[in-house]
Amino acid sequence: MTDTMPSVRPARPYFSSGPCAKRPGWSLRNLENACLGRSHRSKVGKARLKEAIDRTRALLDLPDDYRIGIVPASDTGAMEMAMWAMLGDRPVDMLAWESFGQGWITDAVKQLELDARIHEAPYGEIADLSAIDPYHDLVFTWNGTTSGVCVPNGDWISDDRQGLAICDATSAIFAQPLDWSKLDVVTYSWQKVLGGEGAHGMLILSPRAVERLEQFAPPRPLPKLFRLTKGGKLNESIFEGATINTPSMLCVEDYLDTLKWGARLGGLEALHGRVNANAAALTAWVERAPWVDFLCSDQSIRSNTSVCLKITNSKVNALDLGEQRAFVKSMEKRLEAEEAAFDIGGYRDAPPGLRIWCGATVETADIDALGPWLDWAFADTLKSI
Repeated sequence: MTDTMPSVRPARPYFSSGPCAKRPGWSLRNLENACLGRSHRSKVGKARLKEAIDRTRALLDLPDDYRIGIVPASDTGAMEMAMWAMLGDRPVDMLAWESFGQGWITDAVKQLELDARIHEAPYGEIADLSAIDPYHDLVFTWNGTTSGVCVPNGDWISDDRQGLAICDATSAIFAQPLDWSKLDVVTYSWQKVLGGEGAHGMLILSPRAVERLEQFAPPRPLPKLFRLTKGGKLNESIFEGATINTPSMLCVEDYLDTLKWGARLGGLEALHGRVNANAAALTAWVERAPWVDFLCSDQSIRSNTSVCLKITNSKVNALDLGEQRAFVKSMEKRLEAEEAAFDIGGYRDAPPGLRIWCGATVETADIDALGPWLDWAFADTLKSI
């Protein structure tokens, strides 16, 4: 820890956990061929949307019988579409260890009034995965963006489950291996690991999820945006590029650019490798820094994308909660003023601390350069106590 200002800044100081850093080499010029001024229902518009679906399938190496749809309202829209349309057939196990999982519990209990069993854990820990009933539906986040905790794998989900496994994978997909045989509904947004633009969500359905949609009539009115069937059958057009509502074709072009970038790198394995290298570089700094540690102490369930840190310094921890949050804000302001790091404060509902995005669009050299700046910002802010 030093109060000497480092001489080398991260070349790209973008460590926000969403929207996340654009890919290296990104430019607005990459979007010059966007399908602008044309209907998304036109032949060329639908072709672009279908290309996004096809490239997604190829990059994720999805099973051929899984459907992929582009939907409104980011990951939230995709998750709520799935929950409103599919849940209620049987009890549901709701898992939460951070704020977004808690949001799905609110939807299930207060809005949908489902027969729900709640499995929770505090920030930095994970719920009891062994307590899941394979007869029940299941709703969970693969990676807790605001807690830095992720499931270790999909082994805890039964191969013989009767319920559906509905997974919010928005800060995990393209960064962590997903076992598609264990997942029936997967949702995510473009602005996370690939650094795309916001407002659009992705909805991936297994054959079991399609069967639920076609055989189960939810006991509630469904808004137009949530209707995935027509005449009792899956509305296949949604999964062929005829999106519900009007998408931004500029954002679609940007998503295509990120998918092409991922393929050029070498596909999913290369993306995973970049994320793991970034997380390893940050871990090496944490192990050297005497004033900070991971919010999640268990390495087997620690996120490699949204890495959450807690301050361990006794002088800071003696402050009340509001003063601790103010301390972190002061660190943020110092780093932003020096253009050394942007948007690294922990989530508003999480314990006071830092959150560093280590996704694939971040360069490892920038993570290496960040550490000394965090040391400086902490030491300089500590003087004010």
